[in-house]
Amino acid sequence: MVAFSTNLEFAHVFSRLNKSTYILIFVAILVVAGVFYFNQEKEEYFTVSESLPIHYNGEHFAGSETCIACHQDIYQSHIQTAHYNTSAVASVETLKGSFNGSAQEVELIDGKAQILQEGDGFYQTIHSKTTDKLLDRSRLDIVVGSGVKGQSYLTFKGDSLYQLQVSYFTLIDDFINSPGYPNYKYTRAVTDNCVKCHVTFAKNEDPKGISNVYDRESFMLGIDCERCHGPLQKHVDFNTGNLNSTSIDPVVLIDSLSRQLQMDNCVQCHSGLRAIQIKENPFSFMVGDQLDTYAKNYNFGRPQAELDVHGNQYGLLKSSECFKNSETLSCTTCHDPHKKQRGDYDHFNSKCIECHAAPKNLHNNSGFDAANLTDCIGCHMPLFPSQTMKVKLEENAEETSVDIRTHLIGIYMDQVLQNGKE
Repeated sequence: MVAFSTNLEFAHVFSRLNKSTYILIFVAILVVAGVFYFNQEKEEYFTVSESLPIHYNGEHFAGSETCIACHQDIYQSHIQTAHYNTSAVASVETLKGSFNGSAQEVELIDGKAQILQEGDGFYQTIHSKTTDKLLDRSRLDIVVGSGVKGQSYLTFKGDSLYQLQVSYFTLIDDFINSPGYPNYKYTRAVTDNCVKCHVTFAKNEDPKGISNVYDRESFMLGIDCERCHGPLQKHVDFNTGNLNSTSIDPVVLIDSLSRQLQMDNCVQCHSGLRAIQIKENPFSFMVGDQLDTYAKNYNFGRPQAELDVHGNQYGLLKSSECFKNSETLSCTTCHDPHKKQRGDYDHFNSKCIECHAAPKNLHNNSGFDAANLTDCIGCHMPLFPSQTMKVKLEENAEETSVDIRTHLIGIYMDQVLQNGKE
């Protein structure tokens, strides 16, 4: 009864407040709420813009989803490939590895790096090994790598892009110090030469692409349709009746290009580090252009340089007798970029047999069991340890090379190429 009476008295007093008092109370509430909000830790979240960017040459991107109407089967197949999945917004769906327990910790000389999940977000933290002070806290914005070999993580600090200290290595299903990183807290800026093989497009602040400052809304993640076919808005407009300025579909017909110009699409990323930028920037090249007028590999002018199996598949293929003795052999002779073909030995064997129709006869005097010809590439394109792609699996261990299949096709014995030898 007392409580009820008190409530009545409060209600009576409150009812006598004038309009000005109501306004003052409301403003006070807003001020308190504002102070609380602006004192919270504010974070920027990377999101892919719904409005698509414009290429450096002025052509508009259309987005791969616009291809579905006419190319549904190709689209559905392509989204399963490592190309398409080579970068994405970091999320539960795109990140590999476990984020529970201590398996995600990486020991450094000066600290301890850890990947952890907080709500819908994922973060890298680095604490001092001596004081346990928090040295760094970065959100995982972009995950790079399909997970076949592993994944690395990129973070934005404002509009500046960096690679994080920790990476995921599929072979051991665990987290490691990122390849090439020292074993102490380190920051690596990411430029066009880093991201160009993992995204369809990104617009750099610097005209040459050497800055790590980006228009965050320009990112088109994954190697999508328009990375190899070019911006397709005009092609879409033509086929939907919205382009009346021409009677010819403006899309470049790749099959009509010369072998070299077709291969240049693949060579953008599969010819080693093309760090010698001659013209414009790494994203300026368009299908149908001659790539060497835009950029060159750092081994340009050094034909005898030993090519590593990681990255320069093109250089190794060009050195192969199969390539030299053919006018048509190219990357797409064996690889359909629209399909996931990893581990499909029957497919790759069939490609070899197109030229080597009687493989048993080729093995008559080799001592090889000619009745067991089921893995051509296992013998003629064996796995080799990369000298550039190395990871350190334990704190005091030597770096371990990642095995990559060579594209120098030939006859090997004990991992030694026998071509040209008696």
